[in-house]
Amino acid sequence: MNLTFFDQFLSPSLLGIPLILLSTLFPALLLPSPNNRWITNRTSTLQLWAINTIAKQLMTPLSKSGHKWTLILTSLMTLLLMINLLGLLPYTFTPTTQLSMNMALAFPLWLATLLTGLRNQPTASLGHLLPEGTPTPLIPALIMIETVSLFIRPFALGVRLTANLTAGHLLIQLISTATIALLPLMPAVSALTATVLLLLTILEVAVAIIQAYVFVLLLSLYLQENI
Repeated sequence: MNLTFFDQFLSPSLLGIPLILLSTLFPALLLPSPNNRWITNRTSTLQLWAINTIAKQLMTPLSKSGHKWTLILTSLMTLLLMINLLGLLPYTFTPTTQLSMNMALAFPLWLATLLTGLRNQPTASLGHLLPEGTPTPLIPALIMIETVSLFIRPFALGVRLTANLTAGHLLIQLISTATIALLPLMPAVSALTATVLLLLTILEVAVAIIQAYVFVLLLSLYLQENI
């Protein structure tokens, strides 16, 4: 029984063909495509308002040189948001519960921010490895600690997103299994667990939104340090 709880995190396949790419690209098909009309429908207007709000929140702390990243970060935020929310539906697969996919998103973007800093302002980027006013005996140790903390950033991004979504999906499945199992035996307790399940589902919707925002926000903060 315990093994079946993790079946939802297995990569889907059909006739031996992996479908994770299809499940990743499918949310983009649900977004309304722009047209040439001056006045669009309400869905397109709401989508435009949401994208503008996200872009403004992400790009406000950055200087003008970092605004060229607006399209990348906004698109990543939209992709993660759609994948996380659609993964809460029954009989669906959430690609962001796979550590390999999250690392594939986090590592190249983190490396791009690092290389941008080393190219544009190498002195300031390397200066982050040694805080100002550090005593001389502590310089080698601090440089090693800051270097490790720098290279652990993409792993922290990927593991944070994976762990939060995986834990939420497991809790939902455990509580829903308990609700169904208790229904013929103790209906009152089953109703209580169903209420807890409803509250947990609302919490997971918030977690799906917040984790997508935190993932992109941390990337924008890493970019801010290197521009």
